[in-house]
Amino acid sequence: MSRIAGAKEMPLSTSGTAAGPADDPHPGLGRLRDFVRAFAAGLDGPIEARAGLLRDLVAQDDWLPAEYAEPDPARYRQYLLHCDSAERFSVVSFVWGPGQRTPIHDHRVWGLVGVLRGAEIVQPYARAPDGSLRPASSPLRLEAGAVDVFGPDIGDIHSVANAHADRVSISIHVYGANIGAVERATYDEAGRGKRFVSGYANRSLPNLWDRS
Repeated sequence: MSRIAGAKEMPLSTSGTAAGPADDPHPGLGRLRDFVRAFAAGLDGPIEARAGLLRDLVAQDDWLPAEYAEPDPARYRQYLLHCDSAERFSVVSFVWGPGQRTPIHDHRVWGLVGVLRGAEIVQPYARAPDGSLRPASSPLRLEAGAVDVFGPDIGDIHSVANAHADRVSISIHVYGANIGAVERATYDEAGRGKRFVSGYANRSLPNLWDRS
């Protein structure tokens, strides 16, 4: 019998048929794959509908592979989970070590954040007449399952912190671009900006599409 180069042999079950999803090393990735498809299909729809898709995704904590949930003792990590082929949106996991926080920063694209594990504290900022940055509201505490929305037209500047000083928190973010390649800025409270491009912490990418 001829063999196809690169093909994987499927183990047979006791009934003689190919083994199914139980043999998938990351069976929960089907949730992420379905989310990516639905999100792409609804990309031109209202952001509230897209927020609903993210809320459904983070409601189940059984799909994120361990290698995209690894904290770093020195700083938070951002792992790329998916980037649309036209860079219309990207999906990342943010992993916060105990007590870790961001500086004040912007995004310059729309964004959604859904908390998967733990909790986060979000502090929105707005510019005062003198150009400085002032808290735009009281801090928001987002527990697991909560989703936040931000963007240039509704408020794009904030800082984020792990709400827990003794354990890791993880959130799933969706941005309206390949966020690791977007030039944006961090700010001091006087409103002075400093350019940065975040990149990603990945050593690999999750393989959403291999179902062999």
